[in-house]
Amino acid sequence: MQRAGRAGEVFLAFLRLGLTSFGGPVAHLGYFRDDLVVRRKWMDDRAYADLVALCQFLPGPASSQVGFAMGLQRAGFTGALAAFAAFTLPSAILLAAFAAGAAALGGSVGEGVLAGLKIVAVAIVAHAVWGMARTLTPDAPRAGIAVAALALALLLPAAPGQLGALALGVVAGLLLLRGVEDSAVASLPSFGVRRPVAVVCLALFAGGLIALPLVAAATGSGAVSLVDAFFRAGALVFGGGHVVLPLLQAGVVDTGWVSPESFLAGYGAAQAVPGPLFTFSAYLGAVSTAGPGGIPGAALALGAIFLPGFLILVGVLPFWDAVRARPRVRAAMRGANAAVVGILAAALYAPVFTTAITGPAPLVLAAVGFVLLTVFEAPAWAVVLVGAAGGVVLALV
Repeated sequence: MQRAGRAGEVFLAFLRLGLTSFGGPVAHLGYFRDDLVVRRKWMDDRAYADLVALCQFLPGPASSQVGFAMGLQRAGFTGALAAFAAFTLPSAILLAAFAAGAAALGGSVGEGVLAGLKIVAVAIVAHAVWGMARTLTPDAPRAGIAVAALALALLLPAAPGQLGALALGVVAGLLLLRGVEDSAVASLPSFGVRRPVAVVCLALFAGGLIALPLVAAATGSGAVSLVDAFFRAGALVFGGGHVVLPLLQAGVVDTGWVSPESFLAGYGAAQAVPGPLFTFSAYLGAVSTAGPGGIPGAALALGAIFLPGFLILVGVLPFWDAVRARPRVRAAMRGANAAVVGILAAALYAPVFTTAITGPAPLVLAAVGFVLLTVFEAPAWAVVLVGAAGGVVLALV
């Protein structure tokens, strides 16, 4: 397995993903797997599933944390920052421009493009579920864990369902999979984070939660209050994506910094851009009456919402490196990996499939994308273009 890489290589790989990864955090995990695991072979499916499971357990934007960690493993901390910048800035810049008055997509063509991109997400996630299931659920116990996780993730609300499914996978792995052997331990990459660095990151995470509201209250600074609101939103959400919306609404709408109409307009624009939904924070920071507003406000909000998730991830990684090769932990992770397959399958159904497939024609377009990925091995960005063009055709006819 290759480990050594350059930050420039990481930046270019994630820039393409940042420009083409539509469909939310679960779809992003599918894009990452297709490009970085299957094509570039930066890590194998088991290591990737381990990383996904870890990031689902931690607070913060899960897909962005996975990308940050993959950049870290490939090219150190400069690679991690390159991965974050390349994956995040395209959508953040577009949303900041929208806040400044740029026109959103409109009309039949714009609506068709958005519909086509949602349909493409169905194919991308289905491809990821299919590929990971073949690797991570090769026997009856793990297939059963995946089905149980699927049921739990669908029947319970988003965050409790996902965490409950992962916990179920861990317990079932300890009970059912301790005698199972595979070659996963030898293939796991090292993230190379030193423990003193990890301790500092954990201290900064906890210190931010404690100190920022105190400083904001003591100084009355709008900028500090803005950073505090977005730091807390990023630190207290599990799974990322749409789960963060109630926290953002409480932080900026309930406080009167952003009007409900502006909040909804920005949320609509966030659906039209690729990359992580957390970049919605750039729009909110730009239009907020607290803080400097404009580009400086967008930068403060964007940095504040992503920072806690990255701090806790870096803080946990070296301890994760130390324990995950132990037999009990490996058994638990086999169960968690199988549960990840179930969680992805649940997300494939809702919200990905239920919001995108509205009739026979969208289903056919999704099937075309799936065949392009699985049979013709087309790159994800090419399937995105096909889906966008197909969505326009469906809208016009």
